Amino acid sequence: MADVYAKMKELGVTLPEPPAKGGIYTPVQEFGDKLLYCSGCGPAIGEENVIGTLGKDLTVEDGQKAARNCALNLLANLHDKLGDLNRIKRFVKVLGFVRSADDFQQQPQVINGGSQLILDLFGEEKGLPARTAIGTNATPGGIACEIEVLVEYE
Repeated sequence: MADVYAKMKELGVTLPEPPAKGGIYTPVQEFGDKLLYCSGCGPAIGEENVIGTLGKDLTVEDGQKAARNCALNLLANLHDKLGDLNRIKRFVKVLGFVRSADDFQQQPQVINGGSQLILDLFGEEKGLPARTAIGTNATPGGIACEIEVLVEYE
């Protein structure tokens, strides 16, 4: 089994600090038999954020960068909860919301930015979950996208 942190180092990936909560909720909720539901995370990392609407003022590539940042924030929350990302047995489900212009239809390609990071770090067996990518007209603070995940851990 590959070490996730070694893979992160190899790919030049650094976990950010867990994002600040944007409301009254738990960032990671444990339930059932070793399952974790992760509240949605946006793309803000430090002072960097991706604000805007896909198909209007943002390109698919901008959206993919935002989705990748969302995934990094989710991983930071999971690391904070588990203490070790190597405890993740598999990603079960990814749900992505993309702030979209009415005629924008490339939500799956946008969310690929986050999915690709998870796949690269965890491999196909652990990091290729079921997924839904949805377009929406508004997001908190005008962020480009928000992603949540469900994971099983050991």
